[in-house]
Amino acid sequence: MVVDADTGEVLFSRNGQAIRYPASLTKMMTLYLAFDALDQGTLTLNQKLKVSKRAAGQTPSRLGLRAGRTIATRDAILAMVTKSANDAATVVAEAIGGTEVQFAKMMTAKARELGMRRTTFKNATGLPNRHQRTTAGDMSLLATALLRDHADQYHYFSTTKFKYGGRTYSNHNRLLRTYEGADGIKTGYIRASGFNVVASVKRGDKRLIGIVFGGKSAKSRDSHAKSLFDRAFSIIEARNIPRPAIKPRPPSIATPQLAADAPAEATAPEQGSTSGEIHNVVPRGARFAEPVVPTIPGRTWLIQVGAFADKDAAFRGIRKASEVAAQYLEDARVAVSEAPSRSGAALYRARIVGISREDAFSACRVLERRRIDCVALNPTGG
Repeated sequence: MVVDADTGEVLFSRNGQAIRYPASLTKMMTLYLAFDALDQGTLTLNQKLKVSKRAAGQTPSRLGLRAGRTIATRDAILAMVTKSANDAATVVAEAIGGTEVQFAKMMTAKARELGMRRTTFKNATGLPNRHQRTTAGDMSLLATALLRDHADQYHYFSTTKFKYGGRTYSNHNRLLRTYEGADGIKTGYIRASGFNVVASVKRGDKRLIGIVFGGKSAKSRDSHAKSLFDRAFSIIEARNIPRPAIKPRPPSIATPQLAADAPAEATAPEQGSTSGEIHNVVPRGARFAEPVVPTIPGRTWLIQVGAFADKDAAFRGIRKASEVAAQYLEDARVAVSEAPSRSGAALYRARIVGISREDAFSACRVLERRRIDCVALNPTGG
């Protein structure tokens, strides 16, 4: 899932409400409640928190804290963010809730307060518990809440390295170092969940939150997250790009004439058409706009998923199609272009461009089974 952090708009989602194990993404809520306690004055950053026998006995990942000793709240926070230390998370949970069990109840109650209806927490760490569940949608709400409610503490999530006990720990979130604009939030892994991440990326005045569950490896998870962010930013850029000067497309054997002096009696696009003939999609009186995204060799095809009277509806159509046929549209881009109808009113063609011929037809087959209009086209001819 990818969400606009400012508006809450979902730019992409696949299985966004499916139940999943959060693994160490759980620590996002542990940190949220820790930040609450700091704001309320019940914890301070320099406060020494006692390490219980239970906390010291937590399984890796951990700092190796010893029972009976203490750790400062600030160090415990940084240990959770970077090392994803389970012993530090338990120390914080016991400091706030008395016991980890009671703290988990506080976590679930806060989740409900934030609108996370499908999330239940059973511990502060994310260690395996079959009753500890969440969804990508709920995690997007939690990430948004951290940004909104604890902006003063959000900088912790950007920490790339943390020194403690004579050792230096690097942040598990490698997107901080490998993806432009990434500044948080948290990774997670247990065998039952696969590799998870909730990431925040800011470019200019736009911030996006991306969530991936179930990666086969940290590398593939991060690669998928980058691809989702690329796609989401392309949607936003396509909305904001001024329309380029339009030029008539010369007639060819493969396509009908699309020049400005086409016959006036030409018909408007047929919304329900699934024909491969381009004149069933583009009005004969329309001109082609210059491509929004340059074509890539071998990926010159596009799919059109409708012609709409409203630009926002065109983008909604693209988002829906992207969700349904995501496996064939991994590196595609969005293009919405305006074309006049017979009545003179604008129509907006919703297109996903920069894909191969095989993926174009495969995507259309998937979409048509879901009764979503789709036509595969090759603007370069042939």
